[in-house]
Amino acid sequence: QIQLVESGGGLVQPGGSLRLSCAASGSISGNRFRLYDIGWYRQHPGKQRELIATVFSAGDTKYADFVKDRFTISRDNAKMTVYLQMNSLKPEDTAVYYCNGAVPNRRFAWGQGTQVTVSS
Repeated sequence: QIQLVESGGGLVQPGGSLRLSCAASGSISGNRFRLYDIGWYRQHPGKQRELIATVFSAGDTKYADFVKDRFTISRDNAKMTVYLQMNSLKPEDTAVYYCNGAVPNRRFAWGQGTQVTVSS
């Protein structure tokens, strides 16, 4: 069993920053974890979960247009952790954020997510 635990969310003012973490644990090694393309997703109330950033096994990254130049995804395979640095946050970034495999047939069970609220 592999668990994903997201953390780092909270309440922040518009224009502020947060750094989210996603730690994998359980029956997976760092050598296996490094082979996965990992994505950060977010879900607004009543909406479908959407992929916003991906860090590929080779280390390259890809972003949705609406977070490009504001968010940065990175990974530490030794720690089996993926990060999302979020800058210049906007109220519309308010959502529950999750991480998981970026490819549908290479995903784990979804974690609880971490709530991000951007409000003054």
